[in-house]
Amino acid sequence: MALYAYWKKSVIGFLLCILTFAVTKCVSQKVLEVPLLEVGNLWYKSFSTSSIISFFSTFLDFYSIYTYICLTAVCVAMYYLYQLFCVPLNRIRILGDIGYVTEGKFSMKDMANIVQKSRMVGEVPPVYPNGWFGLTESFQLKKSETKNIQVLGLQLALFRDEYGEAHAVDAYCPHLGANFAAGGRVVGDCIECPFHGWQFRGSDGKCTKIPYSENIPEMAKVKSYITKEMNGWIYIWHHAEEGTEPYWMPPEIEEIQSGQWAYGGRSEHYINAHIEEVPENGADVQHLYNVHTPFMTAGIDLRHMWSTVWSFASHVWSAKWEAQKAPNEHIGVLNLTHKLRMFGKTITPINLDVQANQIGPGIVYLEFSSFFGRGVYIQSVTPVEPLVQKVVHNVYIDRRLPTILSKFFMVSEAIQVERDIMIWNNKRYLNKPLFVKSAEDSLLSKHRRWYSQFYSEHSPRLKFQKDTLEW
Repeated sequence: MALYAYWKKSVIGFLLCILTFAVTKCVSQKVLEVPLLEVGNLWYKSFSTSSIISFFSTFLDFYSIYTYICLTAVCVAMYYLYQLFCVPLNRIRILGDIGYVTEGKFSMKDMANIVQKSRMVGEVPPVYPNGWFGLTESFQLKKSETKNIQVLGLQLALFRDEYGEAHAVDAYCPHLGANFAAGGRVVGDCIECPFHGWQFRGSDGKCTKIPYSENIPEMAKVKSYITKEMNGWIYIWHHAEEGTEPYWMPPEIEEIQSGQWAYGGRSEHYINAHIEEVPENGADVQHLYNVHTPFMTAGIDLRHMWSTVWSFASHVWSAKWEAQKAPNEHIGVLNLTHKLRMFGKTITPINLDVQANQIGPGIVYLEFSSFFGRGVYIQSVTPVEPLVQKVVHNVYIDRRLPTILSKFFMVSEAIQVERDIMIWNNKRYLNKPLFVKSAEDSLLSKHRRWYSQFYSEHSPRLKFQKDTLEW
């Protein structure tokens, strides 16, 4: 008993000492002259007789195991409440997680492998269009950090120099082929090879130092790529025609730059499809009814989402897509309205007016207005392989709104995207689709003509290797 009382008094005394230290940071010198132990003793006596201590002493039995079980449960509950209300969403789905139909004992990942090998691909357009593409979100790359990035048929070392600038260079050192991103150090504005210490400047790729040689050959350089950091993203300029400089830029979003809108979470999906399939959805107004009408709680499996269990609620969409004229011919605009109906009544707070700006082949700004205010989804579609796309959505809303609201927006968007993924992962690209005379198919045809501007003479195409027994 005496030992237990001493333990409890020691713990409370320790906490009071910490509190004493914190308070002494903001009190006068005269108060600081009072001995610390005397202050702590006075506080302990005060707290010992307080109603809080009396409450815990009355209702908590520190000898009982159930007390500690309850305290643990409270701590766990507080942790999950903190995650729910304070931490932005980070939803990641890789190939094999979703979007395939399982059969027998085959898992989703098994079916992903089977479909990738057996699916008829079709005559697809060039696999890497020309334009700006997202490499990673800004917060994913800290100062003096290096990342290995595989996109657009390239192996890149992406690094942020000691001054905060982001650079992208070919990943392999021209000396003996070591990968800069596998152990390389950032020195100033250069990346240092982990193998022999050669340093290359991020802005132009030129070698600036060879530790064991004063002579640096003119040929000692790696390819450096044009990058631009804005709206919380690091973008790379890609063009199949060597030396082509950027002739358009993604616009900055003023509300993000000024801090009026705050980051509220992200989703990341990997999709087994040609890149053009993803933005083409913007002009496919008919698919909104077939894929996105069932209530979001009906799930993402297209086979089961029309269940009558969820028929009391549905999403109602109307949309119009059009290409912009010069000098903004690289932008396509989708104007979209969304309503949620339950038991025949429109739930007004869930209504959305959306303007989705498709900026080039791989960037979309979906600016929305709702009952709760305005915000934006930033979508990045980047090819990591010829027929594998990394699709990332970030949501930004008014910084005064709670994080849980941004999570609601983010989950709602993710569910709709994951329904599309079940289509994309299993479909065949048709170069010459069977269109009918209708406004709906006419928009699809216009979108394909508009998107073709992002291909050029040397844009790489998908190559198939046929295995035979011929020598």
